[in-house]
Amino acid sequence: MAPVRVLLADDHPVIIEGLRAALVRHDVEVVGQVECAQQVVSAYLEAKPDVLVLDVRFGPGPTGLDVARSLRERAPAARIVFYSQFDQDEVIREAYRLGAAAFITKNTLPAELAAAIHAAADGKTYFLPAIAERLALLGLRGEESPRARLEARELDIFVQLATGATNNEIAERMGLSTKTISTIAQAVKEKLGVHRPAEITRLAMRYGLIEP
Repeated sequence: MAPVRVLLADDHPVIIEGLRAALVRHDVEVVGQVECAQQVVSAYLEAKPDVLVLDVRFGPGPTGLDVARSLRERAPAARIVFYSQFDQDEVIREAYRLGAAAFITKNTLPAELAAAIHAAADGKTYFLPAIAERLALLGLRGEESPRARLEARELDIFVQLATGATNNEIAERMGLSTKTISTIAQAVKEKLGVHRPAEITRLAMRYGLIEP
């Protein structure tokens, strides 16, 4: 059988080169690599791989989750394996909500990643036991994350508050009055049960909305 054709998207060249060397031993052919989130969709559409191996974090700018949303609009059948060192509950939940075939952490052996890639190419999902258990617990707990509980504009303001922005700064960025931002911010705090800046930041970090 022909090797599975894979596009690697990660902003760390060392990781990409290491994966190239490791995956070839598991019948996986790397047909391209991308280090910038903004270039992933175009690279995917050009290379037409069997599977996209996608990091979650790319530094400032779009995340791997944002990339997956954009790619779904252009290629709904894309098979995506997330490969990340960030494994907060909400990140994992959102990855699977976006139709991920697998979520593999970077401390996992290359053979495990290769197994996930082969499963994805066959149209299957691949669950590491620890990830499957966490997804099950998340399902039992229900939708607790800010992303699930807030409207889009509320979530935007929440994330800006979590990074230390003031109401005046947020108002200027969003083209709204300071009074409007203050009203929305207070509603957000009441919905989530957090009021102090440190609590807001911790909650955003817990659900992967900002980086530690």
